[in-house]
Amino acid sequence: MDGAPADKKPVRVNIFNQTYTLLTADDPADVERLAHTVDELMRNYARAGNIDTTRAAVLASLHLADQLQTIERELNSLRARVENKSKELTVLLDQVIE
Repeated sequence: MDGAPADKKPVRVNIFNQTYTLLTADDPADVERLAHTVDELMRNYARAGNIDTTRAAVLASLHLADQLQTIERELNSLRARVENKSKELTVLLDQVIE
């Protein structure tokens, strides 16, 4: 037994001139797109100044973490709005039923 679940597929990606083989249970094309995004970010940061791989990776990670945090805030706001609207509709339905 090699430790890897049988349903995971290997996918090779290239990020900042390094090749990585990753295992995924998802669509390999999704992993390739994500790797392309990371590669693009790292290259953009590297172009902005003469920085090493580690700095480019850290800056790309911070950029992605910022995007994630923004999306999580938007999701929480949307959930709150849906919950409020659901409560309003419940009150209206209760009024109609009575």
